[in-house]
Amino acid sequence: MDRAEKKEAVATLHDVFSKTGVVVVARYSGLTVAQLQTLRKQAREAGASVQVAKNRLAKIALEGTDVASIGALLKGPTLIAFSDDPVAAPKVAAAFAKDFDKFVILGGAMGATALNPDGVKSLATMPSLDELRGKLVGLISAPATKLAQLSTAPAAKLARVFGAYANKDAA
Repeated sequence: MDRAEKKEAVATLHDVFSKTGVVVVARYSGLTVAQLQTLRKQAREAGASVQVAKNRLAKIALEGTDVASIGALLKGPTLIAFSDDPVAAPKVAAAFAKDFDKFVILGGAMGATALNPDGVKSLATMPSLDELRGKLVGLISAPATKLAQLSTAPAAKLARVFGAYANKDAA
């Protein structure tokens, strides 16, 4: 990498660190290229991204961002998983770590809050933003559905009574 490429890489990483909701740092030594491609694919499907960056350039890019606390974790062969959704990247990393023992979560950051490996795993157990939205819509629409059922129930009962009398008279 020449100087211009390094500056561009630092600028790109700085944008990533300043705009994302959560960053997870993990050690990937011992994984094959195919396994890393699988991780990238799973992350892409979940709305997250995975990037292997030079630790030195990543530390420079961290300066002046909220997630600067992860700088101490960048030692050895590390990769960075990040997403706007605070749950997507930890979910992907935790699921992948469960399948592959050589993938070790070192920690991360959510905004200015530093996360240890247990913090990342606890974030992974939370429902995603889309799941929360679905639950909220369900909670909001449930009373309206019950109200509609209650308002139509007396009319339905009256119709059944009239129908029973009509059948009785016809018989």
